[in-house]
Amino acid sequence: MRPWLPLVALVVFVFVPYVTVEIPGVFDGALNSPGTLQLLALCLVYGGLAAGYDLLYGRTGMLSFGHALYFAAGVYGTDILITKAGLPLWQAAPFALVGGAILAALIGAIALRTAGIAFAMVTLAFAQVGAILVARDFGGLTGGEEGLPLDVSGLPAFFVGVANTYTLYWLALAYLALVVFVVHRVASSPTGRVLAGLRDDERRIGVLGLDPYRFKLVAFTLSGTLAAAGGIVYTLLVSGASPHITSSELTLSLLVMVVLGGPGTRWGPVIGGMLYMYLDHRLTAFGTSSAVEALPGFLSAPLSQPLFVLGTVFILAVYFFPGGLASRAGRLGPLRQLVPNRKR
Repeated sequence: MRPWLPLVALVVFVFVPYVTVEIPGVFDGALNSPGTLQLLALCLVYGGLAAGYDLLYGRTGMLSFGHALYFAAGVYGTDILITKAGLPLWQAAPFALVGGAILAALIGAIALRTAGIAFAMVTLAFAQVGAILVARDFGGLTGGEEGLPLDVSGLPAFFVGVANTYTLYWLALAYLALVVFVVHRVASSPTGRVLAGLRDDERRIGVLGLDPYRFKLVAFTLSGTLAAAGGIVYTLLVSGASPHITSSELTLSLLVMVVLGGPGTRWGPVIGGMLYMYLDHRLTAFGTSSAVEALPGFLSAPLSQPLFVLGTVFILAVYFFPGGLASRAGRLGPLRQLVPNRKR
């Protein structure tokens, strides 16, 4: 049954908008309520983003600090083309996707001339340029620090309104399924084996007569394209664009998601991305809850800070699961050491 588990999970997620069950403490309302569906859709989008980023970091061994730039290209590209240029969604989305792919290819062609920390710094520099252009409202297109609300009059009716949140949820689920499928196909192909070889020993790939630069550029461009596709879905989900998505903090968050779930694994980045996004949203409500406020001051003060709780969860996960949450049961060694040995 194990090979069928992904399909079973997909079917379960598809039918979530029809489930009226409430899970107290986990979600504020029923599973099919608009607020819960939007939170789940955001988790699905970031799960796909983390899986696409893992194609660079976990499967090819390239540490990029500028991955948020391609996500922002999808977000702002779609928003600008719809709101400013007046294009319909079916035209704006392909243009934004192609633009994100071209941007990733151009930056990758330059950044991949370097390696190691220099590569990470070059990608970070390009991302900072993009963040500055967005914050300064370049050409009057981005809205500056206030962001750019999406003109929903140019969208199909089934993507507009709280009552249609379920369609956006299904769109986010389709995006995640597409990313997982593409990454898995690439990883299991001859190209994927070359990428794994580049991660382990790049010189050996060169000795075999293969061009490492070309394969790394393919992985870089594909990963950036998947991020741009996620930006298109994100734009529809939040009905606009805001400058925080261009910051390097988003890329660092993606790195945390991948490490938390397990780099180089099939489902680890997806699990890490969804869990991180869920905690990021829910810990704010947890910190202001009456249960936390009733605790002594030395406990309520740190627990009321979402970043403190999230950081603690990450540290514990890395300590007890060095290979990520998707690692094997053998990774539970530190936990077993805490349990006293039983007499046989």
